Amino acid sequence: MKARLPQGYGGGGAQNIQQLARQAQKMQEQMESATEELNAKEYSASAGGGMVNVTVSGELEVKKLEISPDVVDPEDIEMLQDLVTAAVNEAIRKANTDKEETMDKISGGMNLGGLGGLF
Repeated sequence: MKARLPQGYGGGGAQNIQQLARQAQKMQEQMESATEELNAKEYSASAGGGMVNVTVSGELEVKKLEISPDVVDPEDIEMLQDLVTAAVNEAIRKANTDKEETMDKISGGMNLGGLGGLF
């Protein structure tokens, strides 16, 4: 008795591998292009009702930090530190979320293992 392969799995093995390799190459090119675009973007966030504003790049570098003079209180440095931390973390979260969503669109939600972190 001969085993039968499911439809679409017979013959053309080399063609299927070549097609898969082309698709992988195309996906890699799309991810590289998207990474360049994402790195060029800027993400802004604020804390304390706009008293602290932060802008980070897609490469997660702080580009701009604005602090309202009204929030500068020498008696309460901890509050200012908390506001700066909150604003920076929110801007980074926005950048990471945008990157994840963009890469998921390219990969079709496919788990790429450690490859996703390369881009």
